Amino acid sequence: MSETKHSPPVTPSSDESAGPASTGAKWPLPEEAFWSERTDPHGTLPEGAKQGEPEPAPEPERPKRKRDPYLDNVKFILIALVPVGHALVPTLSADSARSLYIFIYTFHMPLFVIISGYLSRNFWNSNAKTNKLVDTFLVPYVIVEVGYAALRFSLGQKWSLTIIDPAWLNWYLLALLFWRLSTPVWKRMKYPVPVAIAIYLFAGFSQISGDFSMDRFFGLLPFFVIGLVMQPEHFEMLNRRWIKIVSVVTVLAAAAVAILIAPRAPLGPFYFKNSYQDMDLSWYMGLGLRTGLLICSLALCIAVLALVPRHETWYSDLGTRTLYCYLLHGIPVLIAKEQGWLEFPWLHGPLGVLAISSSCFALAIVLCLPETRTVFKWVLEPRLVWLYRRPSRS
Repeated sequence: MSETKHSPPVTPSSDESAGPASTGAKWPLPEEAFWSERTDPHGTLPEGAKQGEPEPAPEPERPKRKRDPYLDNVKFILIALVPVGHALVPTLSADSARSLYIFIYTFHMPLFVIISGYLSRNFWNSNAKTNKLVDTFLVPYVIVEVGYAALRFSLGQKWSLTIIDPAWLNWYLLALLFWRLSTPVWKRMKYPVPVAIAIYLFAGFSQISGDFSMDRFFGLLPFFVIGLVMQPEHFEMLNRRWIKIVSVVTVLAAAAVAILIAPRAPLGPFYFKNSYQDMDLSWYMGLGLRTGLLICSLALCIAVLALVPRHETWYSDLGTRTLYCYLLHGIPVLIAKEQGWLEFPWLHGPLGVLAISSSCFALAIVLCLPETRTVFKWVLEPRLVWLYRRPSRS
């Protein structure tokens, strides 16, 4: 997003092995057996076994089910738009860049949050996933905060490190952490979506601080709760020809509206965090704006979900490593901004939009490669097995 704290990672109903759209392939979430016999850090023998006795023959492993590529396709498309949006910021004085920026920010983070909510439905049913609240949220959060503070300092900015106030793109890690912590509450409610929408609307009356990403937590809350209540059949409903036709019309109409309003539309509402007072709106105008933006965002999210391919594509595998693109893309983008590489006059126009978009798309591909994960996994996905208690065998 356009300021220093902007955009944006992600992790599916009783049977998780069912593909989200029942497209034929099955998609189990990757569950790491932190406390299997092979990875048990205590080296404890299985119950009933004695020292010196041969271990019982292991049960044959079940064949792994193929991962459904649909949501991986969605995730890669969304993550590729994140560096595009960030890199467009220095060129927003041009209407062409501003139009694309508004179009992207109307749906890309809301849809990312919806997918995050959908994949969080059974989060608390697994010890391995619960452990990841620390492994892939808190530890990477601190490391990225320190890393970006050091990068900004090396580029000539003043040293600034405030852990409770996430810097730039790091807000999503904290917001997702608190959304997932709130999941059991939403799953017990009779009408979670209306309650979440009411909270979202009334949050606009308060100037909520950005500490711990609370402004984004409330601003994007309805999308996470909608994802929580979605079922595989909802995705399957979108796989109809007439819905795809309507979706094409919706996307084209949204693009036309973005071009039309770009010269005079403020950007604040598209960050889903500013209060009505911050946007200089009366209470009724603020409520109307937030309601309208919620409807438009949901319409675009549905349209994109309907149009994304459901079969295996060349970028399906890339969509399994979106965390790396999200947390690492800020390094080249921040360097490019500070060095003035995004302020050349020729970039302020349609040709510049095309150049920035294609370059950022290529960057997203590189950062989602398995080689990138190999290099940075120890930082962004640490396995802190020693930190957790071993579950009881009873």
